[in-house]
Amino acid sequence: MVESTWVRRYAEQFEACKLAPTETAVVLSETRSRPEIVQTARLALSQCGVAPVDVVVTTPPNPGPLPIRSTGASVALAGNPAVLGALSNADFIVDCTVEGLLHAPELDPILARGTRVLMISNEHPENTERWPHDPSLADRVATGVAWLEQAEMMKVVSDAGTDLTVDLTGAVRAGSHGWCTDPGTIAHWPGGLVLAFPAAGMVNGTVVLAPGDVNLTFKEYVREPVTLTVVDDYITDIAGSGVDAELFRSYLAAFEESEAYAVSHVGWGMNTLARWEAMALWDKADHNGTELRAFAGNFLYSTGANEVAGRYCRGHFDLPMRACTVTLDGAPVVVAGELVAELLPD
Repeated sequence: MVESTWVRRYAEQFEACKLAPTETAVVLSETRSRPEIVQTARLALSQCGVAPVDVVVTTPPNPGPLPIRSTGASVALAGNPAVLGALSNADFIVDCTVEGLLHAPELDPILARGTRVLMISNEHPENTERWPHDPSLADRVATGVAWLEQAEMMKVVSDAGTDLTVDLTGAVRAGSHGWCTDPGTIAHWPGGLVLAFPAAGMVNGTVVLAPGDVNLTFKEYVREPVTLTVVDDYITDIAGSGVDAELFRSYLAAFEESEAYAVSHVGWGMNTLARWEAMALWDKADHNGTELRAFAGNFLYSTGANEVAGRYCRGHFDLPMRACTVTLDGAPVVVAGELVAELLPD
C-alpha cells in the first residue's frame, strides 16, 4: 500500500532537484528493493509530469560471511553494460537499490554523463513524513563544507575520552543537503552531512563510543563503552568488556579485510529535523539509519572503503557519536554535540 502523503513528500523532493517534465527519469531498483519505495517513486514522478522508466536488476547472492548493511555501495549493477547504458542516458535517477550507489564503482561513469542521482534510503516511506523540505539546509551545508575546505586539521574530543586528530592534507571534502540540482551530482535523502575522506595515514588518536552513540551497521545504540585506538588510519585495538565491543571485534575480523579497520570518512551532522532517538521506534527491517547519520551535532566516524586512500572492502561501520566537540584549525563547528550558531537555521 502506498500513502498519498508519501507521494507528495517524494514529489516535493524531486521538485527540489529541479526535475522538469521534459527530462528522462529512471527508477533504479533491484529484486530485493522495498516495493513501497519503488511504487511511491513512480507515482511521485508521474505527479511531477514525468513518465518514469524502470530499470530493475537482480540482487546477487551474498557470499557472506555476514549480512551486508548500510554500506552505500550497491553490488547489484555488477558493471552490466546494458544497465550502465540506460542509466548514463538518463537526466535523473531515483536510486532505490538496497545499499545505494554512493560508493558503487558504477557511479562515476554515470555522473560523468551529467546525470543527477537521488538516493532513497532503504527504509519505510513513512519516515519521510517527518522530513519536510528545508531550503536553509543547502546554504548551511555549503558553509560547513567551505570551512572544511579551508582547514588543515580536524580535532575531535569528548568527555567520554575521544581524542582524535585528522590531518586534512589531501582529503576530499564534501557535503550533502539532500537534493541535487547540478548535472553530475548525487545526494542522499535525508541530507545534512559535511564529510572529509582523508588521504592515507592521516588519522590518529582515540575514539570512545559511549552509551547512546550509534552503530548503524548493527542498527543499535551503544550500551557499554568501546574504545578504539587509531594509528595511521587503522584501528589497532578495540577495548571494552561488554557485548558491544565483542560484536565490534567479531564483525571486523569476519571479513578478513585489513581495510575494514581503516577510516572511511569523518564529519558532522547538520540536519536539525533529523532525530537521534528515531531508531528506537522502528524495527530494524524498516529503517536504514540515514537520518541518524545526519542529526545535527553528531560526529560521524566511519570505517571501511575510502577511495581517496585507495582502500576498498565490504566491512563497514557508520558510527554517529553524541556530545563530541569538533574543531577545524582550533575553531569549533560542534561544541559538546551542539552546532555553533553560524551553522543553525535563522
